[in-house]
Amino acid sequence: MKYAIVENGGKQYRAVEGATIDVDLLPVEAGQQVDLSVLLVVDGDQVAVGTPAVKGARVHATVAAHVKGPKVFTFKYSPKKRIRTKTGHRQQYTRLVIHSIEME
Repeated sequence: MKYAIVENGGKQYRAVEGATIDVDLLPVEAGQQVDLSVLLVVDGDQVAVGTPAVKGARVHATVAAHVKGPKVFTFKYSPKKRIRTKTGHRQQYTRLVIHSIEME
């Protein structure tokens, strides 16, 4: 099984051909091609580790859509002071479809 570990926005993701991954919001429109930096490539028994990136390795992906994550609520409460604050947050993500993992 061939897969790669890619980095985007300070986070690492496992990319498999044909799969989708959700990364932090990218300033790219839907349908455009994106190339990601590759930190590690595994192809069966062969493992290529970069320092920090693998030279000649590329992961080709297409932007499928921009989606929102689940709503996360925070609630701050101080007893006997009538302080109650409820806020919510929804992180925005870019959904990528991985097309190919190439090694030179």
